[in-house]
Amino acid sequence: CFENNSMNRQKFRYVLIPVSYIVFFILGFISNLYVLFVLRCIHQAKAMGEIHIYMTNLTIADLLFVCALPFWIDYYIREGDWVYGDVMCRVTGTFFFINTYGTILFLSAISINRYWAVTRPLDAASSNRRIRGIIVCICIWVFVLTISVPFLVSPGINVHRKNNTDIRRCFEGYQGGTNDKKKKVAVTHFLIIGLFFVVFLLIVICNVLIAQSLISKNSPQSERVKRRALQMLLAVVGVFVLCFLPHHIVQGPWALAVLEIEDGFGHMKYSETTRQLLNDAHQITLVLMGLNCILDPVVYYFATGKFRGQIKAHIKKLIPCTQTRKQQQCRQHTHHIITAIIITVVHTAHGP
Repeated sequence: CFENNSMNRQKFRYVLIPVSYIVFFILGFISNLYVLFVLRCIHQAKAMGEIHIYMTNLTIADLLFVCALPFWIDYYIREGDWVYGDVMCRVTGTFFFINTYGTILFLSAISINRYWAVTRPLDAASSNRRIRGIIVCICIWVFVLTISVPFLVSPGINVHRKNNTDIRRCFEGYQGGTNDKKKKVAVTHFLIIGLFFVVFLLIVICNVLIAQSLISKNSPQSERVKRRALQMLLAVVGVFVLCFLPHHIVQGPWALAVLEIEDGFGHMKYSETTRQLLNDAHQITLVLMGLNCILDPVVYYFATGKFRGQIKAHIKKLIPCTQTRKQQQCRQHTHHIITAIIITVVHTAHGP
């Protein structure tokens, strides 16, 4: 009975993830390319502010993840057998890592930027914001790429035997490693989890302070501006809570369950049922993390009026175009009717 249950759980994994990733790939590719187009329009209008620089870099991080998705879709369709070689395993795994923690840090930068704009508008307006945005983005990329190096230089594929066939797992299956290697992997996981919760706490504090400033009676912003800003706060916190928080809650216990460290640091005795539950939860949180590539454009919409303005302008170019054609057809039809009436009246006046 347990063996059948385990098989069903594996099937659940190999259906849920590829279907979800196909949706993310289609929507994420289209939406993020459109975001780059909108940001290019803003740049051409010489209205590129600090926040738009963060948005551009976040979009690039999302596109890196989206471009890696076809490989992961095929991996899960093949039921966890990687056929593209160790180098591509490392590269696509690194893209996944870069997207996750690049998104977290760029969203943090956007939140801090909005906090500064709301609480210190004069200071924000007087400072050289574009240079600061470029410097912050360089620092984020250097940091994220630096902590990604271990994933890029270490072997990503672990080979397992299944039904007398070699199955190549990509960034999975560390059970066969030495105890010291397992402990290093566990330490890496917990350091990353700790970093996430520090950043998450910073995000929550910034957004609470912004909300307090906006809601306060002394706030000079109009009700519409306040509403937009509060919607942006909810969007940012929503992305963190929905996409990233579940994964980082589950990641620690799941890593220890998978690694099966024999003694010392990281040694945990999990029942087989608990292991399966942690594995199922981990698969679901991976899907939720991938969701961020199509939710980030929602944050952009609420983050800045210039971005909303560009989108509305593009929509107006499409809708009025149809309306104009209808109006022209209507005017032509009316003109023909009026002309026919005039001719009839003239003929009637002159008689036969």
